[in-house]
Amino acid sequence: MHTVAVLALDGVIPFDLSAPVDTFGWARLPDGREPYRVRVCSAREEVSAGAFTVRAPYGLETLAEADTIILPGVADPPETLPPEVTEALRAAAANGTRIASICVGAFLFAATGLLDGLRATTHWLAAPDLARRHPRVTVDPNVLYVDNGQFLTSAGAAAALDMCLHMIRKDFGSAVAAHAARMSVMPLEREGGQSQFIVHDLPPTPAGTTLEPLLTWLEDHCDRDLSLAEIAAKAGMSTRTLNRRFRDQTGTTPLQWLHRARIRRAQHLLETTAHPVERIAVHTGFGSPTAFRERFRRVVGTSPQAYRRVFRAGETVS
Repeated sequence: MHTVAVLALDGVIPFDLSAPVDTFGWARLPDGREPYRVRVCSAREEVSAGAFTVRAPYGLETLAEADTIILPGVADPPETLPPEVTEALRAAAANGTRIASICVGAFLFAATGLLDGLRATTHWLAAPDLARRHPRVTVDPNVLYVDNGQFLTSAGAAAALDMCLHMIRKDFGSAVAAHAARMSVMPLEREGGQSQFIVHDLPPTPAGTTLEPLLTWLEDHCDRDLSLAEIAAKAGMSTRTLNRRFRDQTGTTPLQWLHRARIRRAQHLLETTAHPVERIAVHTGFGSPTAFRERFRRVVGTSPQAYRRVFRAGETVS
């Protein structure tokens, strides 16, 4: 099992602590097994978490055994860390352990010196202070998270879930990440920056809605060159009514939803087959490879070939 150590320091922010515990804990392999072992650890037996206290069952020695270390934010990030914490994190990094921070946990991460010379993010409100305190870190407040390979940082609140789902997907693939996303009640895609790397096999189908049969049909026929008029005819309603119901029930338009479904199918084919881009363009309804490449780059933020190199070979995103 992949061991995730969540480090709770004094003043830990409860959401930052619970988000990775739950997200990694919800992940399941196709055969139902749990891929992650999550352990909360601390330098002290008990730490403050604002309205309550947390008793961590593990000590800093757990960091040496972890495959991934998560650094939640604290209410008042210190300029420096306790020496034993810095030493444990630097030793883990030297051994190749993946380390990720949540929200203002980037201040703790940066205090170790491990982010020097790298791009990082944090909550937009705290970004100027992080840049001031740690001028050797390139702070980007405009993204949900930054993946430097071994080291990752995320913005505030729900961006922690985006980053955790991204890591799950890189570790165990789209299906496992999709399950964790559903358990987290997270949208399968969120606009903005590197969040577009969080992808899943199929688009969401709101169970019980009047559009559910149509959405299922679109999933099954997204390789066809469908027009809005054809989709409306299949639904048995006018294009105006279809657009209105799509907005109400999915938050987007029929054609935008269809394009997202095509991109997700393309991502799945890029991950699981050796089909050339030209063939994938046909199988996903884009018609021409040029149109496919342009739409893929616009949505995902990279080219189909670059995406395949990263996610099929298990490499890291920079």
